[in-house]
Amino acid sequence: MNRNIFEAFKTGGVQFTGPRQAPDLKQLGKKVIPLLVLVLALMAGMSSFYSVSEDEQAVVTMFGKVQRVDSAGFHFKIPFAEHVTKVDMTTHGFGIGYQVEGGGQNIAIDSDAKMITSDFNLINIDFYLEYKVSDPIAYLFNTNDPELILANEALSCIRATVTDYPVDEVMTTGKGQIQQEIREMLAKELSEKQIGMQIVNVSVQDSEPPTHEVAQAFKAVETARQGKETAVNDANRYRNEQIPYAEAEADRIIQAAEADKAARIAEAEGQAARFVKMYEEYQKFPLITKKRMFYETMEEVLPDLKIIVTDGNTQTLMPLESFDTAGGNN
Repeated sequence: MNRNIFEAFKTGGVQFTGPRQAPDLKQLGKKVIPLLVLVLALMAGMSSFYSVSEDEQAVVTMFGKVQRVDSAGFHFKIPFAEHVTKVDMTTHGFGIGYQVEGGGQNIAIDSDAKMITSDFNLINIDFYLEYKVSDPIAYLFNTNDPELILANEALSCIRATVTDYPVDEVMTTGKGQIQQEIREMLAKELSEKQIGMQIVNVSVQDSEPPTHEVAQAFKAVETARQGKETAVNDANRYRNEQIPYAEAEADRIIQAAEADKAARIAEAEGQAARFVKMYEEYQKFPLITKKRMFYETMEEVLPDLKIIVTDGNTQTLMPLESFDTAGGNN
């Protein structure tokens, strides 16, 4: 190796040019500093403007203190001093009692879905909760995880409401009232917690008893309920059909009674007037009036009586009617 070096010196392959010169820092600084200033200016200009979409609001802070809230549009901020946090203001939702997997399949969460009713029955019930941000400042700074607080409060309100209803109402007719009470209770709780969120809607997705036997029993109850409603509707229809007929018949009976009443009153008034006239004649001629009344009465009675004429001493009476009938036939 030493021989190779010697040969290199001999042939002039290695030449010494003297000591290396140090770079000129002043010249380098004159070139780099303007470039850095230009880059910083470009960065400041790019970070000074920002845009907010229609479904967002931007909270602007300076050194941790809220300065303002910007709505949709193009805005300016002080570079490197003001910080912008955009908040989505659209409606979101999540399930309570189930969760949706990536493939769109609903997976039940028994610990959240299973609840107890006022008549001490167990039921699996699922809800879907829709919410949105109402106050972006409170949403960002009042709590660390407002969605978690919302989910816990919603589950608490749901359990408190379901326990006030019997199981058959939870599964059938009471769903609308239950949803309304949960909305009102949860809205009150969120207002007190001040987490910057509000409820849009709470809806029951599904409710069923926890076992197959209980499910069949509830189906039978629902079938009976529907049969009851059908019977009630049929009865109401029959009542509506019969009431006009009964009212018409009642009117006919009343009119007939009124006519009979008027006839009887007229007859009674005529008889009374006839008696008054007769009494007036009786006062004038009592004996003649008595005889006249006797004869008129006999005229009315004799045609219907069987008459036997005897002198009072005869012991045996002959059947005159048979002879009279025979003679009449001859």
